[in-house]
Amino acid sequence: MPATTTIRLDDELRARVAAVAEREGKSSHAFIVEAIAQTVEQAELKSEFHCEADERWSKILDQGKTVPWDEMRTYLTARAEGRPSVRRPRARKLVR
Repeated sequence: MPATTTIRLDDELRARVAAVAEREGKSSHAFIVEAIAQTVEQAELKSEFHCEADERWSKILDQGKTVPWDEMRTYLTARAEGRPSVRRPRARKLVR
């Protein structure tokens, strides 16, 4: 059985939740649970994104090589346009 958690909502927010939940054909409880689940998922994804970005930045610093964004953007645009013969840009030493 799920645990019970109590949250306190001011009257204005409670009324807004009830109105939106009714328009969506849900109970206030179901609407609040869904909103919490979506917020938790967004926070988890954001955290994963930042972890991946930190790992990639560490890798760049360790290897000392990177591809300038303008060259990579040109390459990706050409590939998206269906030009498979375009050469992939080469990584070169990172200038700090």
